[in-house]
Amino acid sequence: MHMEIKRVGIVGAGQMGSGIAQVCATAGLDVLLNDRDPARLENGLTVIEGSLARLVSKGTLTEGDSGEARARIVPARDFAALEPCDLVIEAATENEATKREIFSTLCGSLRPETLVATNTSSISITRLAAATDRPEKFIGIHFMNPVPVMQLVELIRGIATEDTTYESAKAFIAKLGKTSTMSEDFPAFIVNRILLPMINEAIYTLYEGVGSVESIDTAMKLGANHPMGPLQLADFIGLDTCLSVMQVLYEGLADSKYRPCPLLVKYVEAGWLGRKAKRGFYDYRGPTPIPTR
Repeated sequence: MHMEIKRVGIVGAGQMGSGIAQVCATAGLDVLLNDRDPARLENGLTVIEGSLARLVSKGTLTEGDSGEARARIVPARDFAALEPCDLVIEAATENEATKREIFSTLCGSLRPETLVATNTSSISITRLAAATDRPEKFIGIHFMNPVPVMQLVELIRGIATEDTTYESAKAFIAKLGKTSTMSEDFPAFIVNRILLPMINEAIYTLYEGVGSVESIDTAMKLGANHPMGPLQLADFIGLDTCLSVMQVLYEGLADSKYRPCPLLVKYVEAGWLGRKAKRGFYDYRGPTPIPTR
């Protein structure tokens, strides 16, 4: 048996949170979008409107469906406003202390039967569940970025996650028209456990002078048929996020093969975090991206 999810709460209106809100609303679900920063909440709603408008201009969504989807997304100014939700997904920054603080405050505002999920890309689901009052109703629902485009969602069960919670999450993902894959609760799950060490290795290849930014990205695009080079992809993900996932892998598995590349650390220290900071392995301040090394 699973619980039917009709109303979804989302905590965090950044890139991931607003993307999740959009796909839920487009699939006919009611959405309550929350962020502790009112400016970020307004910006998230603006981003969703822009994204829906692009789908209309491409002909993948009708004007009417776009308007209905946008009308289903309502701002939730505080956690108390999330009380009617069947499922609440946390999509805040990839920082364990921040996430634990959200869960310990959030759960008191929710009905006992409400499911709680995290969109973390690497942090232990079991540990985060322990910060809630309902570990058996807690699950990892890891959407890929950009959410409206990417087909896959990783579902991660913590040690206490009940079967009904997992089945409800699986049915929810199917309702969004996406494909779910089940991962056990080990550091970085499936996608990032494989993807991030590859990106980290590409950064080592640059750090050791084996190839330039351009030659590494061209080599992997044309030699391995990847749609985007690993350094271009790192800039897209955000170098701070790449570093935090590598740190989770390194600390969680205690294997030297996961040691974050010192050059990645240096870029993050410089604040060159990729596209969002206009500089990373490429400089995005001009009309076309220019490699920075």
